[in-house]
Amino acid sequence: MKSEGRCEMEYKNLKVRANDGILTITVNRPEALNALNTEVLSELHDAFYRAHSATDVGCVILTGEGKAFVAGADIAQMCTLSMQEGRAMTIKGQEVMNLIESLDKIVIAAVNGFALGGGCELAMACDFRVASEKAKFGQPEVNLGIIPGFGGTQRLPRIVGKGMAKYLIATAEMITAEEAHRIGLVEKVVPADELLMESEKIARVILSKSPIGVKMSKLCVNNGMKMDIISGVSYEAEAYVSTFGSEDRIEGMTAFLEKRTATFKNK
Repeated sequence: MKSEGRCEMEYKNLKVRANDGILTITVNRPEALNALNTEVLSELHDAFYRAHSATDVGCVILTGEGKAFVAGADIAQMCTLSMQEGRAMTIKGQEVMNLIESLDKIVIAAVNGFALGGGCELAMACDFRVASEKAKFGQPEVNLGIIPGFGGTQRLPRIVGKGMAKYLIATAEMITAEEAHRIGLVEKVVPADELLMESEKIARVILSKSPIGVKMSKLCVNNGMKMDIISGVSYEAEAYVSTFGSEDRIEGMTAFLEKRTATFKNK
């Protein structure tokens, strides 16, 4: 990190670039199809932890270098692990996914290629997914005698429904970006050469909104999904009221009445 409040750091397996409030994190192990080993997981945890407190970051884009987003966990490393070591790796992976999901900024998965196993789980931990038309998705763990271990059995049914999640996990079927879009795993499919441009366009739209409003909305959706509807609505009401104490609320409503673009300060 070069200075307090900024998110700039050199990594062995990641490329991190901040530009006008958008932080782009690229998994950079193309020779291994960006497979997740313990070192990559540690670097991802560090990068997202820094992004959480970075004042120059309003939105994050996560993507992969080469022809894969992330092709899965590193089987070469996993093959050598004991049961205890396997548990440690699973816990580390889940910590990374949970950190991404709970980040107080929107995280966009720009899925450029293979998103399999841990890669699909990584994409699902993001707030939503924009996919290249060349992207492929799947949870092939049962082919290896294991199950998804980075949250796949929990996030997949919450996104695509219980039946479809069981089907994809039990058959280990790899699906196209179009099919992923049809079942709700992906929010948008774009030509491969437009992926980052479209993701950045979406990020800029989000950055034009009230940071407090975006943050509180994400918090309500994430926490509300863990509650019954009555509790969730009650939680939403408290979050809604909390925004009334912000300068951004006054600015947003005043700008609307004055028919001008609001200038938000995240206060």
